[in-house]
Amino acid sequence: MGRAFEYRKATKMKRWGNMALVFTKLGKQITIAVREGGPEADTNPRLRVLIQQSKKENMPKENVERAIKKAISKDEADYKEVIYEGYGPNGIAIVIETATDNPTRTVANIRSYLTRHGGSLGTSGCLQFLFDHKCVFKIAPKDGVSLEDLELELIDFGVDELVEDEDSIILYGEFQSYSLIQKYLEENGFEIFSAEFERIPNDMKELNEEQKAQVVKLLDKIEDDEDVQNVFHNMIE
Repeated sequence: MGRAFEYRKATKMKRWGNMALVFTKLGKQITIAVREGGPEADTNPRLRVLIQQSKKENMPKENVERAIKKAISKDEADYKEVIYEGYGPNGIAIVIETATDNPTRTVANIRSYLTRHGGSLGTSGCLQFLFDHKCVFKIAPKDGVSLEDLELELIDFGVDELVEDEDSIILYGEFQSYSLIQKYLEENGFEIFSAEFERIPNDMKELNEEQKAQVVKLLDKIEDDEDVQNVFHNMIE
């Protein structure tokens, strides 16, 4: 197993643990996907996957419909995807992805969280060298298709790591290969549980338990903000 999977395993459960927050985040992603690619799932690949993911997360159908209506309504405020980068206590690098209808509010909140917990907000792009931007697909295994055969097949589509995880398979690929990988999976009858983008740290930092607790306290505060979609860091958990 590669570092991408180990890192993801350590952080994913906490990030998606709160059902209400999961629904809020998925709703915003659906709204953004509709504004970018239209309200019809048949012609909008990103929306198609998000609707499938919402079913897996037991998100009520009316929540999905509300998010789609929000996207096509001219009266609703527009969400903007904004990325913030900075450092937490003990020099831990943190990348924060947000979807917000009020960037002024969001940046003020993010700066406040970091400052209060001994960190600081950095400039855009300052941590780009520390993280690899990947697309991550979680799919159902398929009868008659071995992990080795699937890996060999998908290398040509931009997949660079493939891992079995309980009752699913997780694929990691280059960020720009998202649409190619999704098209292959759909055309070959694979069930897609989720499709997301991850920022995998290429330089991890180890802290003692007291230092970890300081960072976790900050991460929890950031993740509780409704504008925050994802938080990535380089601390070994």
